Amino acid sequence: MAEGEHIELKFRIYDGTDIAHNTYSSSTTIATLKQKLIAEWPQGKTITPKVVSDLKLIHAGKILENNKTLADSRITFSDIPGGFVTMHVVVQPRPTKKKSEKNQDEKQKTNSCSCSVL
Repeated sequence: MAEGEHIELKFRIYDGTDIAHNTYSSSTTIATLKQKLIAEWPQGKTITPKVVSDLKLIHAGKILENNKTLADSRITFSDIPGGFVTMHVVVQPRPTKKKSEKNQDEKQKTNSCSCSVL
């Protein structure tokens, strides 16, 4: 893909819904695409990305890197008239930090008071 070209893309999320169908410049970065996806994420989905690092874009079996452009990523499509490229979107939110049961048990033991009368 030559610099300055445009490519028509759509993005398929985990439930088969297509979002952000549009024409993008070959100089658009993957991080910019992810920001657009977060902004246009459908309401009411059980899994919702919050930040760019929650998303992975997959094209032709490869996970695309945030700092690369569409041209750098060698996004290609067939010469079908009216054709477009579908990229798959994987949402992997970072796990929230939860206190383990072990830590809670330890806190209870250290906070407990015991007295002995002889």
